[in-house]
Amino acid sequence: MTIRVLVVGDVMLDRDIEGDVHRVSPDAPVPVVQVEGTSERAGGAGLAAVLLAREGVEVRLATALADDEPAKRLAALLTERVPVTAILGSAGTRCKTRIRSAGQSLLRLDIETPDGFDDACDVAALEEELDQADAVLVSDYAGGVVSHPEVHRVLRRWAPQRAMVWDPHPRGAALVPGLTLATPNRAEARHFSGNPSAPLDVLAAELRDRWQAWAVAVTDGGAGVFTAAGGTPPFFAPAPFNHSGDACGAGDRFAGTAAVKLGAGATARSAIAAAVDDTASWLAAGGVSAKAVVGGAASGVDAAAVIRRVHAAGGTVVATGGCFDVLHAGHIASLEAARRLGDALIVLVNSDASVQRLKGADRPINPEQDRCRVLESLRCVDAAIVFGGNDPCELLDELRPDVWAKGGDYTEEMLPEAPVVRSWGGRVVLVPYLPGRSTTSILEGRT
Repeated sequence: MTIRVLVVGDVMLDRDIEGDVHRVSPDAPVPVVQVEGTSERAGGAGLAAVLLAREGVEVRLATALADDEPAKRLAALLTERVPVTAILGSAGTRCKTRIRSAGQSLLRLDIETPDGFDDACDVAALEEELDQADAVLVSDYAGGVVSHPEVHRVLRRWAPQRAMVWDPHPRGAALVPGLTLATPNRAEARHFSGNPSAPLDVLAAELRDRWQAWAVAVTDGGAGVFTAAGGTPPFFAPAPFNHSGDACGAGDRFAGTAAVKLGAGATARSAIAAAVDDTASWLAAGGVSAKAVVGGAASGVDAAAVIRRVHAAGGTVVATGGCFDVLHAGHIASLEAARRLGDALIVLVNSDASVQRLKGADRPINPEQDRCRVLESLRCVDAAIVFGGNDPCELLDELRPDVWAKGGDYTEEMLPEAPVVRSWGGRVVLVPYLPGRSTTSILEGRT
């Protein structure tokens, strides 16, 4: 079943200037960024639409476009993936430029535009798009599209007729009654309620009633989402992990996924749970700046982002690997020892297929995602990432940690990854191994 989603809202041009920082300016106490590259992408409602299109969703965008050079580049970025209907003519294109290093933003430069639009709203075009949509995502970035009187009036009329998700902005339009779901973040929910000390589940229920929406989901970053839906008590959907890197676009991803699920007939609770898991997986894969990792996939925390962050601070990254099928005291001893060798520990985990090849058809006992989640719950583990081969050499060559740690029951000849690690100047260190502890002996009933 193909779900057609209409995104309505403000678009902007986002630029990322990436570079390395090796020194502080002699003119002022600011870092000097040696620029390595510049990239551009659609921002605001444009990003929300593109993220959906990348997942194979049939998506269209209703917005305002200007007649300037940034708008031409923005239109080219959008129309590669998303059909655009310009329902308003904008006086100029909003641009946001982020200067970044090692995955972190150092500075953001905003170019805003004059208020108002060049011509009247094309109500007929907006009505036609709404009529053909299964779900609507209102992506309000306070640029004036959603608060335009004619656009707002049309959305108000259609809200009870479609699965409509509204991602609000503190300076944006008033939400219309009859919404399926509103998705403010924690700061926005507290702004709208005027009660900064109230628990988020209380705010979700308060805003649901005030906005006359079927459901309100208050997102709380890496903690999860508090939702009040219908007449039931609020429920909490925890995030699989606490993401500490760049979360740009996470709110758009969450709201978009929820809109797709609601458009397909899902309940608010199941749509939000799916959106939480999808957004976490998207962030783990790198978010808006995702790059493929050879041979594996992160289960929760973005291992590559952890490595970039530690190296940017001058720290040491340690990696280790194994099946970790049934976690036992021997595993814990080795992991804790490995973590003490540096500032972060990345665990490379054999995939289910790899474990089966190495251990037999009745293994693994626990699937790879569960094994990674258990590992990442340990204080000594910063990230876990899956690899599919019989050894982790290819993934190691991609990640390039400073230290490769293995249990003391291994010898040099038993470690095909040793020469790979040493090829970039890495070290191989053996850590304590507790004899008599193994998954095999546990499964065979031996202690």
